[in-house]
Amino acid sequence: MGLKIGDRIPDFSLTDQDGNTFHTSDLIGKKPLVIFFYPKDNTLGCTKEACSFRDSYQEFTERGAEVIGISADTETSHRKFATMYNLPFILLSDPKNKVRRLFKVEKSLFNLLPGRETFVVDKEGFVVMSFNNMGASGHMSRALKAIKSIS
Repeated sequence: MGLKIGDRIPDFSLTDQDGNTFHTSDLIGKKPLVIFFYPKDNTLGCTKEACSFRDSYQEFTERGAEVIGISADTETSHRKFATMYNLPFILLSDPKNKVRRLFKVEKSLFNLLPGRETFVVDKEGFVVMSFNNMGASGHMSRALKAIKSIS
């Protein structure tokens, strides 16, 4: 299991699908975050999960939250994935799984696949919800419920 409720998220920087450097320090203190780690772009479960966040993206932004997806895929892969499925949120490339390790997201399926875990972080940078499940269903709805409870 990853970070626990009440843990402060680590400060990190990664590159997004447009080649821009994203820094958590730019958002902490300003808005809540939904950070979901997923195994791989363009796979059935990951596409289902990303599209569920896309379909409810406006509900997150209306509550002031920023949605961020993270996988080891390249910026180019993320850009194609975001374009193909009209994903309006930030996708970050973590090719060496550095941030995945900082969040303590463990591998799944006999240690073969990168884990799928979602965190909701309040605007001060503390985890208020974590959900670890390889099934793509449930991540968005749990995250939205948590965002509603803090906004």
